[in-house]
Amino acid sequence: MTDHDDTRDTRDTRDAQREYDAHALSGAYAVDALDDLERARFEEHLRQCPDCRAEVDSLRETAAALSTDAVEPPAGLRADVLAGIEAIRPLPPLTEHGRNQPAPVERPRRPWLLGTGPMLVAAALVLVALVSTAWLRPWAGDDEPGEMTATERVLAADDADRIVQRFPDGSRATVVFSRSEGRAVLLTEDMALAPDGSDYQLWLQAPQGSPVSAGLMPDQADATVLLEGDASRATWVGITVEPDGGSAQPTTDPIAAFDLPT
Repeated sequence: MTDHDDTRDTRDTRDAQREYDAHALSGAYAVDALDDLERARFEEHLRQCPDCRAEVDSLRETAAALSTDAVEPPAGLRADVLAGIEAIRPLPPLTEHGRNQPAPVERPRRPWLLGTGPMLVAAALVLVALVSTAWLRPWAGDDEPGEMTATERVLAADDADRIVQRFPDGSRATVVFSRSEGRAVLLTEDMALAPDGSDYQLWLQAPQGSPVSAGLMPDQADATVLLEGDASRATWVGITVEPDGGSAQPTTDPIAAFDLPT
């Protein structure tokens, strides 16, 4: 085998491992245990992975069901959870590429895992989130940090400002803005989709002139969108409902407006 073949095999193995690691973050994402940078990376993966979307939906339903009834935890639960950390390893959802992924190591099952009731299930869900966040972050190692995307640079910028707007239905939109990067990122949570035949369009407003289009939002309730254009001198970010495909200038009043710090 040539050196070129060895390099390609190493790269393919690394890429497969990164995909495996991304799958394993579904538990942490479902319980909102990721920071902004991790969340942006995982959502990029989530858009193209139906298995992880199904996994996240299932975990959120489980967490919601467990949160309906207040239960006093047993006195020894914390000690049991800490004692059992080594026996629990978060695994990604099975995908069609599963046969190429590292096989999980079988470990002996601890007796305390068998019958401690609903609180154990809740504790295990949180434990999966914490362990997968700390143990399986492909970008947290020192080997090959990788180049950050424009979105990640904005979210991680020292001068990043966050402007949050909540909607009456409980959804939320957040603009993260960095003067040093000259860019802005929009994060949405549970946001209603645009009406049929319409798109949500983003706008940047400079001190002078008319608003400039910053792109269209994807048809997703939870999205991370890097606004198009130079935002270094922008004073305002807006979202309007426009005809399908967008408009050259806003044709409706903004459904959300974010005043950027000067």
